[in-house]
Amino acid sequence: MQRQSEDGPTEPPESGWSFPPASTADENGLVGAGADLEAGTLLGAYRAGLFPMPLGDTVGWWSPDPRGILPLSYLRVSRSLRRACRRFDIRIDTAFEQVLESCADPARPHGWISDDMHNAYLQLHELGWAHSVETWLDDELVGGLYGVAVGAFFAGESMFHTETDASKVALVALVDALKVTGGALLDVQWSTPHLAGLGAVEIERAAYLELLAEAITRPLPEIWLRPMVFRMLDG
Repeated sequence: MQRQSEDGPTEPPESGWSFPPASTADENGLVGAGADLEAGTLLGAYRAGLFPMPLGDTVGWWSPDPRGILPLSYLRVSRSLRRACRRFDIRIDTAFEQVLESCADPARPHGWISDDMHNAYLQLHELGWAHSVETWLDDELVGGLYGVAVGAFFAGESMFHTETDASKVALVALVDALKVTGGALLDVQWSTPHLAGLGAVEIERAAYLELLAEAITRPLPEIWLRPMVFRMLDG
């Protein structure tokens, strides 16, 4: 397979917006509202410990305290989930827009990915910053996740499945790949019972910002530098 890029992602123009410090967030984790969804704005937010979510007719920028992360060494994989991993092929960045559209399906409960969000993350992908981990069954896309990578940091944004365990398998594949290619920090924003069952924990915002500052200075993991197709093994 040929590499998509030997040099990594393309740095977009610097944003004209600046964000208040993450420490100024209110009790719900909201730092501010407004700005735009240009690539430079989004990357500036992630580097500052913020992420976007719709807030009425505008965009809210969030930094919750505590913050949900999934330490790569904490991943919990049950025997049944590890067996399920054998059912699927895993592909990286071969169907990003399909994953994004599936995550944005308006029929899903609590959907938050607007057309503007869709276009913003598609642009980040085209520049080499946003990525998808996909689960395929008999050449059909049946699950996956997408997020943003800055250095050794990965911000998981959303996941979907149409086959049992397909999104969990994508997460297992992501963690396994980050472990062996230089990942350092996997951000899940808010922990949920589902994610906690897979090993996610909550840490104080200050601790998260320290981990983030270190992770974004490290090299981009090899997993994001070229398209990949692989099959996971039982173990």
